[in-house]
Amino acid sequence: MFSSLRRIGHAMEIQSRRIDRDFGLTLPQLFVLGCIRDLGEGTSRAIAAAAHLSPPTVVLILDRLEAKGAITRTRSLTDRRTVQSRLTVKGAELLADAGPELLGARFRQGFAALSEAERAGLAQVLDQIATLMSEP
Repeated sequence: MFSSLRRIGHAMEIQSRRIDRDFGLTLPQLFVLGCIRDLGEGTSRAIAAAAHLSPPTVVLILDRLEAKGAITRTRSLTDRRTVQSRLTVKGAELLADAGPELLGARFRQGFAALSEAERAGLAQVLDQIATLMSEP
């Protein structure tokens, strides 16, 4: 089991380097962009919860994404402490271009070849593993 987890980690590192080289995004940046897209807009705390990252980590990622022009951040007019992040056109394009490459063509093809029950079972097992490995 540990060998399989290490292989998954290694494969993710390779994919992350490839995505960074090809699209100028790290996997965490790509995940955060996806969360912002899914939320429509969000505070760093909401984005952190959706991405399963710490709020300080998300703030650093948001800084980098804003510098790349992938997001905009606006301060609330009613509560100056609240800052909303939104995807820009460039951010949506980056996400659309890099998104399909997240796990690679080989994974996409192999996963698509599985039956619906096999895909659901695999997703459930991966969720259980993530839960078991998460901090309390």
